Amino acid sequence: MKGSTTQWMFWAPRVLCILFALFISIFALDVFGEGYSLWQTVAALTMHLIPTGLVLIALVVAWRWEWAGGILFGGLGVLYVAMAWGRFDWTAYLVIAGPLFLIGALFVVDWVWRWRLPAH
Repeated sequence: MKGSTTQWMFWAPRVLCILFALFISIFALDVFGEGYSLWQTVAALTMHLIPTGLVLIALVVAWRWEWAGGILFGGLGVLYVAMAWGRFDWTAYLVIAGPLFLIGALFVVDWVWRWRLPAH
């Protein structure tokens, strides 16, 4: 049982993070309907994919250091709420910042779980 729980604790935040990165990348697709030139589209797409890049950078760090991932994902959630405060309905904060906080919490739980396991 401990082996399957350990695997679940390891993979859950990583898979959720990849799915979240794919989800927020979908929002970048709106640049294709704006009628921009090729280079304007490339520039707009690059700007729209910055949040996805930040999430993926945080994932690379968190893959090795789970405790740092907890801090980074929590920080990204706080950053989103602080930057978007008052611009959207509360559900937008829940949909974007909620998964960031959840992923951060899961990385911390994974780190604590591994720290408490006896060494083989």
